[in-house]
Amino acid sequence: MASMARRAADLDSGRESALDRYLAVRARTEALAARLSPEDQTVQSMPDVSPTKWHRAHVTWFFENFILVPFDNAYHVHDPAYGYLFNSYYEGAGPRHPRPARGMLSRPSSAETAQYRAYVDEAMTALVASASSTTWQQIAPLVDLGLHHEEQHQELILMDIKHVLSLNPLDPVYASAPAAAKRNTVAALDFVGFDGGLRQIGHVGPNTQECGFAFDNEGPRHRIWLEPFRLASRLVTCGEYRAFIDDGGYSRAELWLSDGWATIKSEGWDAPLYWRRDGDEWSIFTLGGRRAVDDDEPVVHVSYYEADAFARWSGKRLPTEAEWEVAAVESDVPPSGNLMDRAAYHPQAAAPSEAKLQQMIGDVWEWTASPYMPYPGYRPPEGTIGEYNGKFMANQMVLRGGAAVTPPGHVRFTYRNFFYPASRWAFGGIRLAEDQ
Repeated sequence: MASMARRAADLDSGRESALDRYLAVRARTEALAARLSPEDQTVQSMPDVSPTKWHRAHVTWFFENFILVPFDNAYHVHDPAYGYLFNSYYEGAGPRHPRPARGMLSRPSSAETAQYRAYVDEAMTALVASASSTTWQQIAPLVDLGLHHEEQHQELILMDIKHVLSLNPLDPVYASAPAAAKRNTVAALDFVGFDGGLRQIGHVGPNTQECGFAFDNEGPRHRIWLEPFRLASRLVTCGEYRAFIDDGGYSRAELWLSDGWATIKSEGWDAPLYWRRDGDEWSIFTLGGRRAVDDDEPVVHVSYYEADAFARWSGKRLPTEAEWEVAAVESDVPPSGNLMDRAAYHPQAAAPSEAKLQQMIGDVWEWTASPYMPYPGYRPPEGTIGEYNGKFMANQMVLRGGAAVTPPGHVRFTYRNFFYPASRWAFGGIRLAEDQ
């Protein structure tokens, strides 16, 4: 009897903490959107960008479609048309509005989107409170997944609205940047050595109580052989990248992968995204408006092609994702940094420090040399939810570490972000590596 009572108490405690987290995450999404006008929230500036309003509705549809509809017999769908409008890529969930045309959805309005969110929140709150023990055990992992999914879209909200606002000639300010810490110099660039040998990488999950949440693509944990390597002590700065530009980096074919060279020629790239030459100087558009490029800050908004070319110009290379993870774990890197909660929304310079590795968490997502492929033994979950990660494991590259727009607590040493090698609107940056 005592053990049954303890299990019941643990179950109720789990419901309470899940509901608290649910409400906190949902509130953060609305706080991010509150800085924007209804007009801001409707714009789609390129096919990869989604309107803010669409993000708010899509993450709400996720809870409605994957939890409320299958597990709450009393639930009535808010609007049957929303399944078509706000399904992202789940083939098993039915047809959907074309991604490049999301900016044409002037309706539902931003206010109606808020009503949709409130409707689903009320139903989710009631379901979490009233579900039987059996049902709660089924939906608890889905609630957790839905919240981490919404946190991913919180980062996308900032990524996407930055691209939207950057095309406005008024250089709008999303949020005034907090005052930067005074500094006299940036941390010196050093290389930290790591022994080779047999290592283990990946999450021990799935979703074990000891290690917390992980997406399915972070496992299974497996062994990998590494040769001795050295990892840069900090991120590449704007000043170092500017030297690459000044040395003709964008006009030297020998530095570029063939696809990268074709891309920069067809797109006319001559600097990172959001950089603009103003006379003899460069300026950069940030979520705090446009300002002069700070040579001490990490370079950001470069593609994999640019990161790879810079590494080759430097006589170095990009780390593999296994090297990055092993280095972070063996160096006891703290799981915190310049993330969304600091409200800088922009990478910050690395001050001199005794830490062997700086900026591993936060500031910029770090391109690795690893293609986004399944780990040995990986199997996607069954059903429509299995489309979340597995079907994208082709033609993309892995990034590690989080960025200044990543929600706190969302990123882990095992977290595998991924983008196409030409993507630049993501907060991608560079950390160098070399053979030892």
